[in-house]
Amino acid sequence: MSETSASTGIDEHARQVRKFRLQDKLFHHSTQLFAVVVLAALLGILVSLTIEAWPSLKGFGPSFLWTNIWSVPDDEYGALAAIYGTVVTSVLALLLAVPISFGIALFLTETCPTWLRRPLGTAIELLAGIPSIVYGIWGLFVFAPLFAEYVQPPLQSLLGDVPVIGGWFSGPPIGVGILTASIVLAMMVIPFIASVMRDVFETVPHVLKESAYGVGCTTWEVMRNIVLPYTRVGVIGGIMLGLGRALGETIARRST
Repeated sequence: MSETSASTGIDEHARQVRKFRLQDKLFHHSTQLFAVVVLAALLGILVSLTIEAWPSLKGFGPSFLWTNIWSVPDDEYGALAAIYGTVVTSVLALLLAVPISFGIALFLTETCPTWLRRPLGTAIELLAGIPSIVYGIWGLFVFAPLFAEYVQPPLQSLLGDVPVIGGWFSGPPIGVGILTASIVLAMMVIPFIASVMRDVFETVPHVLKESAYGVGCTTWEVMRNIVLPYTRVGVIGGIMLGLGRALGETIARRST
């Protein structure tokens, strides 16, 4: 009787193992399918963009990408101005946004009082949900006039003759230019980057940080030597997320 019971138990265990193995295999293939769908969507976007852009590339040649001409009567077009404006404003926005976002995430995870942490974190997430058109309208009707009156004239007097940089705020002091657009874009991407950085900073095991504090490390040393190396991939992902939104936000960029 005992041998029969043991044999039955072994068979039941074997069935459970086969069931769990089947479930794991099904789960693996399902998640793999989801990942393939994302890659297929990305490939489809690239193919669609190539098909839609092909008439322009065929009609004007590769020089369309680096020609700074847009003349409808002469039927001559070039995308250099748009490409330059998009890249420069996005890079400047990241240069402004990344240090500020890092400071926000550091404050929320390390030095912020407990009673303030949740309301402030919620406020950052709410800012990330504001539509881009709101930032664009605010930049055009509120920020640009203030920039034109208080910031642009001193910058033109101080740095107007500097190559490359002087072009960011050159022209009539109306507050509209590359630097203004970069600041507005930075305000747009700061909540995204700060939220991601805060989330990845919170994944660091407390034992690692407490051990560093225990041997006398300062808060900055803990962030630099413990938190940042542990969360490097997540931090880079947050920055790339901010860069993606900065590159894709045409409304705020065109408004300023």
